[in-house]
Amino acid sequence: MKHCLLAVVFSFFIASTGWSADDASSPVAATDTALASARGQIERKNWAGAASALAVYVKANPGSADGHNLLGYSLRNLKRFDESLVAYAEALKIDPRHKGAHEYIGMAYVEMNKLDKAREHLAALDKICRLSCEEYRDLKKAIETASR
Repeated sequence: MKHCLLAVVFSFFIASTGWSADDASSPVAATDTALASARGQIERKNWAGAASALAVYVKANPGSADGHNLLGYSLRNLKRFDESLVAYAEALKIDPRHKGAHEYIGMAYVEMNKLDKAREHLAALDKICRLSCEEYRDLKKAIETASR
């Protein structure tokens, strides 16, 4: 009897909130859609479309380091460096050990010819990765190429 009552209460809760796993109008589904759209735009190198979708995503998910990192990546590819640095900084505030954010902010600094700042993020990656990682190797190569 106790389990039946619990099931009825739970069913009522689900029905009254209008929530379901595949409800496209739910906040989770909407943000998942925005993130999926952004990733598709990035794959197509539609940086403006990606930045727009990611702005929606990070507004709904302000604690998403990945969302802020991808927003920074899209803005960097639009050559909107100051805005990209803000997005990367937010990603690193959320997750100071975010390898992708360290790599991408370092790449932004390389593109801005601020190699000392890029090296700071390379040093952070060196500590995070321990035995090297793709993000470390890619940023190191970009810094070496820009130094020539």
